[in-house]
Amino acid sequence: MKKSLIALAVLGAVAGAAQAQSSVTIYGLIDEGVTYSTNVNTAGGAHGSAVQLTSGVIQGSRLGFKGVEDLGGGLKAVFNLEAGFKANTGALNGGNSNNNSNGLFNRKSVVGLSSDTAGTVLLGRQTDLLDDIGSYTAVKDFGNVVGQAHALDRTEGVRTQNSIRYNSPNFSGFTASAIYGFGGEAGSNTSGQSYGLGGIYANGPLAAFVSYYQSRVGTANATGVTGSDAGIGNYPLVGLLQDGNTALKTGTIGASYQAGPARLYGSWSRSSTQSFTTEANAYYPRIKLDTFELGTDYALTAPLHLLASVQYGQLTTGDAIGSIPKDAKGKLIQLNLGTDYWLSKRTDVYGFLSYSQTKNGYAAVLPSGIFNNAGDVNGQDQANSTSLSVGIRHKF
Repeated sequence: MKKSLIALAVLGAVAGAAQAQSSVTIYGLIDEGVTYSTNVNTAGGAHGSAVQLTSGVIQGSRLGFKGVEDLGGGLKAVFNLEAGFKANTGALNGGNSNNNSNGLFNRKSVVGLSSDTAGTVLLGRQTDLLDDIGSYTAVKDFGNVVGQAHALDRTEGVRTQNSIRYNSPNFSGFTASAIYGFGGEAGSNTSGQSYGLGGIYANGPLAAFVSYYQSRVGTANATGVTGSDAGIGNYPLVGLLQDGNTALKTGTIGASYQAGPARLYGSWSRSSTQSFTTEANAYYPRIKLDTFELGTDYALTAPLHLLASVQYGQLTTGDAIGSIPKDAKGKLIQLNLGTDYWLSKRTDVYGFLSYSQTKNGYAAVLPSGIFNNAGDVNGQDQANSTSLSVGIRHKF
């Protein structure tokens, strides 16, 4: 009898240890707000003000599953599945991505191996390091409010399909990352291909980062560009570009510093694209876009944060388009003020006031999916826009 009891106790302990070695976590986030905007494009091509219920003012709403299994010897199997949705309609929403954005796990679907000493390898649909460094920029504080300023630099999180990503271990605060997206087209290794690399140093109050990403055109299909998210905004690059042509080059460098209650940050990004035609036969020229940013997050109290940032963008056209000449200098300046109050560790309420001004064709030469307030459609006139957003975000 005693032997039986001992055997049962041992089996129970073994079963408990096996159970502890594997875990699955369900998590999510819902962000919903009301936004008032001026100078918004209307269906008839005019402009007017609008009041809208907006899903994902700061972060896109999502539901995810992640898991880890201890394989022994410091090696773990990991996976992450994440679906994006619009809380105001319940529809699927893949965020800033033109590839399979309405798929079930449109935000992330990866599986891989992780080791504390060798790093992590992930395979599937995922973002690159430029999304990670977004947490050190105004994207963390203001989210989609600064989306027009970060339209091309990928810091808002654009996905790469058919990709493999490597993240290094942490070396005294420094981590490196590289990603490669397979185009997957027979007879061409470059069609739909993409790659990126960079590093982040985060130790104590200081964080510094640099990252680069490049993508090539693949075969256009019903879900976008095969392989990487080579398209801009909601459009795949088709028409003038051929398979294998470079579609987008973008890189960002910057730093963040925590000085007492204030987090100060600054960054510079440069993005360039080739001329292309959208599926709707709209033509956009070659462009080079430089974006400079400064900002702060000041913790007035532990739950109450005061936010401010400014973005300055200069866009140079490589081709003439309509009344916009070659080498035109489009400009953007955007000023943002906000407050974020945390009711708990998982729930916060926020309010943002933003003013932007574009001129000399800045908005006109970008795909219409990027700018809601693209007033300078004639190329040379100036467009001003103001938006006010209030909302609530809950994490679970």
